[in-house]
Amino acid sequence: MAQYDKSDLERRMAGAIEALRGDLTGLRTGRANVQLLDPVMVTVYGANMPLNQVATVSAPEPRMLSVQVWDKTNVGPCDKAIRSAGLGLNPIVDGQTLRLPIPDLTEERRKELAKLASKYAEGARIAVRNVRRDGMDSLKTDEKKGEISEDERKRLETEVQKMTDSTIADIDALATSKEKEILGQ
Repeated sequence: MAQYDKSDLERRMAGAIEALRGDLTGLRTGRANVQLLDPVMVTVYGANMPLNQVATVSAPEPRMLSVQVWDKTNVGPCDKAIRSAGLGLNPIVDGQTLRLPIPDLTEERRKELAKLASKYAEGARIAVRNVRRDGMDSLKTDEKKGEISEDERKRLETEVQKMTDSTIADIDALATSKEKEILGQ
């Protein structure tokens, strides 16, 4: 049976793009975005949980996030988790609600975030290249087993390379648009 599976390669390449989208969404651009708090983990009830499993996160204003904690005993741990998450946000406790004003980004911080976006994009490119390598290896294995001819292998390798080039172009476009958004251009 042939090892090469085009749909698996496409799925894995699309997965790299989706992972990049998720990473880029978490980067702060000066506007309130509820996904900004997705990486925040809160220690409650003896376990680490995502913030969105112990509270409702909303963006009532363009430069303000609101976190409505469901259990008032969890307000302190949620406050502590947000402060220690390294997002540069300082919650204001108001009963069971935490208000998070989104401060203006300094030019230095914008450049750091743009570099981080580039780093995320490079990680996605590497993931796509690894998928390409796996596809090429499976084609060579299939050829050695005699399941496909040399011409068929070369044709499929060209197909895999085109998929890779297309996916990397999508990654570059995502990264470029996020960098422009961060730098305010």
